[in-house]
Amino acid sequence: MKKIASIIALAGLLALPALAADKEVTITGEGMCAKCALHETDTCQNVIQTQEDGKTVTYYLAQNDVSKAFHHDNLCKKTEKVTATGTVSEEGGKKILTVSKIEAAK
Repeated sequence: MKKIASIIALAGLLALPALAADKEVTITGEGMCAKCALHETDTCQNVIQTQEDGKTVTYYLAQNDVSKAFHHDNLCKKTEKVTATGTVSEEGGKKILTVSKIEAAK
């Protein structure tokens, strides 16, 4: 019986990061193009760089309609302070932000 309780408790703990990943966050930082400004990708992709605990953290924006619509006129070939809201996941050691809203910071 103790083994079953331990397994259930462990399963609950493992599920917590998955639930936390669906929580929306708002990030403000320098928005730029991963291709044009950072020379990290072969195609244009929005990124936001921000300071967290004294370190620069780069969030790569997932290619969705919101991100693509904002890119060309606002971040391709220039840098602009932006505020974005969305969910964060991690892929290959990179933070991926799937935005539901992005705008120039006020």
